[in-house]
Order: sequence, then structure tokens, then C-alpha cells
Amino acid sequence: MTDTRRRVKVYTLNEDRQWDDRGTGHVSSGYVDRLKGMSLLVRAESDGSLLLESKINPNTAYQKQQDTLIVWSEAENYDLALSFQEKAGCDEIWEKICQVQGKDPSVDITQDLVDESEEERFEDMSSPGLELPSCELSRLEEIAEVVASSLPSPLRREKLSLSLENEGYIKKLLELFHVCEDLENVEGLHHLYEIIKGIFLLNRTALFEVMFSEDCIMDIIGCLEYDPSLSVQRKHREFLTKTAKFKEVIPISDPELKQKIHQTYRVQYIQDVVLPTPSVFEENMLSTLHSFIFFNKVEIVGMLQEDEKFLTELFAHLTDEATDDEKRQELVNFLKEFCAFSQTLQPQNRDTFFKTLSNMGILPALEVILGMDDTQVRSAATDIFSYLVEYNPSMVREFVMQESQQNDDDILLINLIIEHMICDTDPELGGAVQLTGLLRTLVDPDNMLATTSKTEKTEFLGFFYKHCMHVLTAPLLANTTEEKPSKDDFQTAQLLALILELLTFCVEHHTYHIKNYIINKDILRRVLVLMSSVHSFLALCALRFMRKIVGLKDEFYNRYIVKSFLFEPVVKAFLNNGSRYNLLNSAIIEIFEYVRVEDIKSLTAHIVENYWKAFEDVEYVQTFKGLKLRYDQQRERQDNPKLDSMRSILRNHRYRRDARSIEDEEEMWFNNDEDDLEDGDPMVLPSDKIKSSDDLMDPISKFMERKKLKESEEKEVLLKTNLTGRQSSSFKLSFSGGTKTNVTSQSTASSLPGSPGSPGSPGSPGSPGSVSKSTSQTAAITTKGGLVGLVDYPDDDEEEDDEEEEEKEETLPLSKKARLGS
Repeated sequence: MTDTRRRVKVYTLNEDRQWDDRGTGHVSSGYVDRLKGMSLLVRAESDGSLLLESKINPNTAYQKQQDTLIVWSEAENYDLALSFQEKAGCDEIWEKICQVQGKDPSVDITQDLVDESEEERFEDMSSPGLELPSCELSRLEEIAEVVASSLPSPLRREKLSLSLENEGYIKKLLELFHVCEDLENVEGLHHLYEIIKGIFLLNRTALFEVMFSEDCIMDIIGCLEYDPSLSVQRKHREFLTKTAKFKEVIPISDPELKQKIHQTYRVQYIQDVVLPTPSVFEENMLSTLHSFIFFNKVEIVGMLQEDEKFLTELFAHLTDEATDDEKRQELVNFLKEFCAFSQTLQPQNRDTFFKTLSNMGILPALEVILGMDDTQVRSAATDIFSYLVEYNPSMVREFVMQESQQNDDDILLINLIIEHMICDTDPELGGAVQLTGLLRTLVDPDNMLATTSKTEKTEFLGFFYKHCMHVLTAPLLANTTEEKPSKDDFQTAQLLALILELLTFCVEHHTYHIKNYIINKDILRRVLVLMSSVHSFLALCALRFMRKIVGLKDEFYNRYIVKSFLFEPVVKAFLNNGSRYNLLNSAIIEIFEYVRVEDIKSLTAHIVENYWKAFEDVEYVQTFKGLKLRYDQQRERQDNPKLDSMRSILRNHRYRRDARSIEDEEEMWFNNDEDDLEDGDPMVLPSDKIKSSDDLMDPISKFMERKKLKESEEKEVLLKTNLTGRQSSSFKLSFSGGTKTNVTSQSTASSLPGSPGSPGSPGSPGSPGSVSKSTSQTAAITTKGGLVGLVDYPDDDEEEDDEEEEEKEETLPLSKKARLGS
């Protein structure tokens, strides 16, 4: 069979009984080997991926609705629908389905025999139709029993539906309803309630089209007013005709559209109010009712969108200054509901919908509406604006940048949004929270476009920081002119927290724009005033803002912090918090721990030099003593530049030796006649000034012990460090018997024992076996592969593990080398 392709949209029914859009593509039918049968295939029009692959099961009930819909159930509680763009495509696929199932394409539903027992199936086959009792007042109870008994069986439901359709039975029942009401026959009205409720549970579109027609729907609602479980009749018809008013804000000329709007409202009312809450077993029986409402809404939006005269008139009234407030509120509420209905559209149709609104001038209209004093109108306009931002933020950004060339900053759309956020009168700031989210979406670089001709990020952020940022930060700057917030009530604190949240987002995602703004306007100093707020959540917001800045490790920011002493409010907050173990305490410690771990030198020096006394006695964490240790190491390197340069050499050449030196030593090792030595004879170097291997290993052992001590008990090492920034005696090792000198002795890299090519290397060619005096005056010795280092730096965390392993391996070769000079 030849595949035919038609444009469709795939829907699935979710747990909330709402239709979810699964994508748009082209449908075809064909044989699928894997499924072993004829199947429906839908491939996405965007990338050709498979959206749907469904075997046409001979026992599955397919329903054709409204000429362009095919609906069926794949499994229990899993309903699918195909919405066709063209009726011809729907008819063609329906013929394929009916051909596979052996049905006449003129039917609107195929039969489902899955749940029938063999006996019931045989019985039903012998009686091709379900005979209904005659529609008489005296037989209403019998009719109700027939309907109730048919619901459990899919086949009997199908036959009952066909009988109701073919005989015009529903209209006859409604005639009886009028008779019962006239006679006040309560018993008959209760039977009619059960009958009509059962017909709803048949879940058949053809019946719904009869029941929801203009001349039947009010009588259907009337039947459902007489619930036997209620002692008093409900007044649904009275509400719909007298209380509920249809407000035609702009005259609708299309009678079909007007009738569709009335029908949808009433059917929605039946579903939400009139019908009782369905049981677990009945819920799936109303899926067609959900579908009926859903596709009605889609049709209404499409018809309104195509009526250009209607939309033009709508926006003209919205922006007309002569329009009174009540009329404008109705127009805005209509537009809000119009946008809400658009969420049911297919993505491509939704694109067209919003483009139509944009061309009609929805953004300038919102700008006018947001400038009004009516709170309800502004709230509805905010909801409309949120639909636009979520759909296409770039469209909104482009508009506000264009209007900035013509209007003052005060009346820009985005500044109006900021002002409404700031002036929200809700104690919980519900509107402000919503607007903050919209602003965050607008300034998010991740959804900004970049082309060869222009960069939206650069242009919009330049515009935002020039025209809008001062409006956003105005409440913050106004409230932080003193050492404490001038207003510290709960609502103000909430608002400032929202502003700080947005600024923190900017610090993270924007680059030089926010950096220039913070430094030029001294924003961080103002933010840290909020550290003294009585509201902990606001103090934490301020600290989070600073933490985000510190986390960038940007030296521009660091110099700004150091120059302005901006850690002072943080230290004060830490001291004022006292011994309380709370979130503020942990957050403050974490920011200092980050400085220590990341070794941010400028901030480390600033903190220790200015605030060490405040942290000196803190014992429950090692963060501050670790900062002091970092600082001491930095000072030592600054005071001893030769050691610092030597440390660089050690880093670059650690564990590496000159290849020639290694070869020469190996040759001397193998040329050495160890047999000439007697057992027990000491093997020492010829020089009377060189130490024995035990003497040489003594400082190395001390160094290793000190290193292990540092790793396991850092606290003890810290206590041995004096507070002047100079290295204490715990960091110095000297040769036993050697002259004690400080680390500024005149030793150089070239005179180090074990350096590549150094004349004092034991065993190297040309070495007389003696070591210069300057060599013996080195402050500390580490021996690794023939390399002697000066000072161990505890911050070389990444190299410590490897150093320990290789030192153990090198101990033996070192002792052997000590014997070579004999």
C-alpha cells in the first residue's frame, strides 16, 4: 500500500486529563515488520524523527471527531489523538484504519471487543442491535436500568450509542424532561438524571454533538439539576441565563464563532460544575469530553486570529485614551484569556499567533496599560507580558531598544515593569516575584541571539545598564546611605532581597557591564550595609552577592574590595553573630575558606593584616589559622626572593637530573671495587668536612618527621609560627655541627649539592669530593634523586604525596653515593 503523507499534530492525554502536544509532522500508513502489521507512522517535519509508531489493531476502537480528528486508546489510561490540518488527509487515514479493521469508512467509531467474554460476544453477535424501551414516561426506570447495565461492557456501550444516535432518542428524552418538570414528577426527573449521566459516560463524540447543540444543551443541563443524592434542586440554568453574562467587548460579526464561544463556555461549565466528580473507574470515560473542549478552544483562537478587523479594533480601543476604565479592563481581560487559549495551539500556529499580536502592536498597548493606575488592569497586563516574554524574549528586547531612541527612560516598557516590581503593594510581593522572573529572562545572555551583523547580548546589555539599571538599584541605594539600613521592615527586606537576587544573577552571567557598574557606583559597599539587617535572609542575600564576586577571582574586584576595606562588614557580622552556630556563621566561614583554598593572595594578605585579631581565638575551625599560614608563607617569599626563585627552580626541575651526570655516576658505581672494602669498614667521602651518611640523613629524617607532623597535626605547626610573618625556628633545619645561619646566606642555585652539573655534586666528574661552606649553611635540606632543596612549602599540596614516595625510594641511592668518595 502506498504511503500518503498529511500534516498532523500528535496529542497524548496526561494524568490531569489534559492534552499534551507531542509535535507536528506528517502521517503515513504502511506495513511495519517489527510490529507485524499495518501501522500509523508520524515523522516530525523539523528533523524527520519518529513521533508516533502505532499498529492499527483490529480490536482497537478508533473515533473520528469534528472531521479533522482521530482519537484512540493505545492502552489503559493512554489516549492518543491526531489533529489533521486538512479534512482530506483525515478522511484518507480513516479509510486506511477502516480497511484494516474491515469497517465501513462512513462510521465514526470502530468496535472494541477486547474486554468481552466469549459467551457475551456470542450472545451479542446473535442480536445485532440493542433494543431500547420505547421513550415513555412510564418506562423511564427501565431505560435507566438498560443504560446502567450497558456501561461495563464496551460492546454494549457501542450498541447503546448507535441506538441512541439512530433513533433520535436523546431529543425524545428531553421532551419527557419537559413533561416531568411540568408535572413536577420528581421520580421521573431522578431517572432522567441517571440516564443523561450514563450517556455522558458513553464517551462518544456523535452523542456530544447532539447534546451540546444550541437547542439541546440547556435541557441537558436541566436534567443534571435533579441529582437524587441531593435534597434540593440545583439552579444551573438560572446561573447561566441570568448571572453569567456574555461580555462582547468587541462585536463579533461571525455567528459561527459566537456560537462556538457560547458552546465552549457551557460545556466547560458542565465539566467543572454540573457533572459530579468522576470516580476512579469513571474518569477515563470522560476523555472525549476533555477533547471536545480542548479542540473547541483551538478552533476559537484560530477563528479570532484570522479576523483582522476584530483584532485591529481591539488594539485601537486598548490604546485610545477616550476608552473608559471599565471598558479597558474588559478588553485587557479578554486579551489575557485570548493569550491563555493560545497555549493549546501547535508550536507553529502559536508562532503565527504571537507574530500577529506583535504586528497589531501589543507591546505599545501594554506600555500604555502599565502606565495606568488601575491595579487589576496592570495585573492582567503583567500576565499578558509574561506570555510574550516566555514565548519570545528577543522580540521584547528588540522593542524596548527601539523605543529608547524615542522615549525618555521613565516611560520605557522595561522600566515600567521594574517600577511595578518595586511598588508592589502585596505584603507577600507575589507580583514582584513574577516580574523579577521576567526581568531575569530578559537579561539572561543564554537566550540572546548572536548573528554576523549584530550581537544582541552586547547591544541589549549596553542598553539595560545605561537606561534601566539605575531604576532597579534605586531602592537599594536609597536604603543604604548610612551604616545601617534606613528602612528594615519585612516588606522592604523582601524587595531588597529580590533586587539582590537579580544583581547576583547579573554578576554571574554578565562580564564587564556589571563589573563597571559595581565599581563605579560602589554597589558592593552599599549591599554590605544590609549585613546589619535584623532579617537574616537579607543579610545572607548580601553575603551571597559578595561571595559571587569573590568567586570570580577577578583582580579588579579584589583590588576594589581591598582598597575599600569591604570585608569589614562581614567581619562585624561574624563577631555580632557570636557563638551561634547558624546559616550566617557557616556562610561567612565558607567565604574565608574559599579565599584560603583558592589561595587568593591579595585577599589573604588583606584579611590577615587587618582582621587577624578578630579571628585569632577561633578554634572550632582551622580556616582562619590556615589563612594565617598562607599569609606567613607569602611574606617569607617576599622577604627572601632568592628562596622564592629557588623554589621555582625546584618546581621546574624536581626529580630531574642531568642525563650526563646520571651516566657518570652509574659508571663510577660499577667501576668501584667494593671487594677491596672490608666488612664493617666505614665508607666516607675523602673530605674531612663532608658528613657521614648518618649525619647527612639526620636532617632529612627530621624533615620527614616534620612533614608528617604538619600533615597530621597542622594545628601544632601553626602554633609554632610567630605572628610577625617571619618563619619560626620550626621551619629551620641545619647540619649538626655546622654554622647556624639564616636563610639569606649567599648560596646560589649553582652551588647546591646535587644540582645538575654543580661542582659540589658527590660523585660527579671533576668534583674533588668536597662541599663548599656556603652549601653547609643552607637552612633546610630535602634530598630527591640527588637534588637538595632548601625549604619545604606546605602549600604544595598537589606534590606532597609523590614527594613522600620518591624520597623513600631515593634514600638508598643517596647512602650509596655517600660512599663513592672513599
